[in-house]
Amino acid sequence: MELRDLPSVDSVLTSRTIRGLAEGYSRDLVVNLVRERIEEARGSVRSGGPPPTADEVADSVAVSLTHLDRVYPRPVINATGVIVHTNLGRAPLSLESLDGMLQASEGYTDLELDLEAGKRGSRQAHVAPLLKQLTGAEASLVVNNNAAAMLLGLSALARGKEVIVSRGEEVEIGGGFRIPDVLLQSGANLVEVGTTNRTYAEDYRAAITENTGGLLKVHASNFRVDGFVHAASVRELADIGDRHEIPVLHDVGSGCVLDTREFRLAHEPTPQDSIAEGASLVFFSGDKLLGGPQSGIVVGKPDLIRKLESHPLARALRIDKVSLAGLAATLLHYVKGEAIAKIPIWRMINTSVGELEDRAYHWQTIIGSRAAVEEGRSTIGGGSLPGETLETWVVSLDCEGVEGKSQGVIKRLRDNSTPIIGRIEGDQVVLDPRTVFLEEEDTLLRAVREALELPRY
Repeated sequence: MELRDLPSVDSVLTSRTIRGLAEGYSRDLVVNLVRERIEEARGSVRSGGPPPTADEVADSVAVSLTHLDRVYPRPVINATGVIVHTNLGRAPLSLESLDGMLQASEGYTDLELDLEAGKRGSRQAHVAPLLKQLTGAEASLVVNNNAAAMLLGLSALARGKEVIVSRGEEVEIGGGFRIPDVLLQSGANLVEVGTTNRTYAEDYRAAITENTGGLLKVHASNFRVDGFVHAASVRELADIGDRHEIPVLHDVGSGCVLDTREFRLAHEPTPQDSIAEGASLVFFSGDKLLGGPQSGIVVGKPDLIRKLESHPLARALRIDKVSLAGLAATLLHYVKGEAIAKIPIWRMINTSVGELEDRAYHWQTIIGSRAAVEEGRSTIGGGSLPGETLETWVVSLDCEGVEGKSQGVIKRLRDNSTPIIGRIEGDQVVLDPRTVFLEEEDTLLRAVREALELPRY
């Protein structure tokens, strides 16, 4: 085969497939895609592959246009049992949060307008009263995520200075994000104290110099160390910080403001506890256990918050109006005492084992003999409550004799018009109802039967 056997651009453009797409897309877009596919084919032919026909190139272009035409990210059904699933967008939002975000998007808003005074205001004013009620902190600042909040805090308070941190808290979270790297980017100098498993308040005190800019405590939100361990408490560090006039910065990570012990889970540090124990600034996420949109929240002492607000990075990292509206609605759920009923992740966490068992047996009835109901464990996920799981009931699918077996079934579920994400254990596909909304069940069950090559019900 030779390069001259490749179809021309014109021959592809005149194919029936491309002519059928002409009205829906600009000619320039279609021509560019045709040229790209022919160039890819040219490379394949040079490597010894066969040249495609004009119709084959046209079909490939049609697939590309279909992908371009979708609105991304796409909705998926989360049947993994991982409640705060980072790969799936972390926390789903409450209806009230979605409504607030829609209203903020549809037209103009009072984002930075003080309506009472008739002059420019601050976007922080929309959430500051709620955060004060929720955490007890006198001041707050919201940016676009918690990594940004940490970078801003360290840059504003400790650039060119030393920040003391325990070796056991130099953590790495998802995506290769490392606390030491944030310190480096902020211009602060890292001073390690203690050991991997045991660090005492005296270790921090002994490391203080005239150039110390902060004492940093980081909650290990996505792993835990058990056994012969010790960590200095926030209160101990606050006492040291007060005596030396050094701010204590506490990254609590997940943004949990409820007592997780009430949900049969280990205790997760809360911002309000940290503030009560004397932390100068507390940093946390809005899209993990808080259950809101992506955001990073800082609460603490007014004079330090003002320093963060006036730093040049604050504008680069500020939260947008849509996320701000969703966050305000989420915070209001907590202030009104309705978070467990309204915020999806807390509804999932609070779902009874009996309800999950009933749903699992209902799924089994619809799916048929290839489905079995078993006890299982749901995971909190999202860098929150490491190692903690909740009792659940799952449906496992017998994929023996089905094309591709478990890998084939899980792939067909992902390829569904509304993708369904499950997990594989051994040679079976496992689906956990805890993270599936009731209104998603019919779609899921139809897709499962099709993936198992069963007749439609």
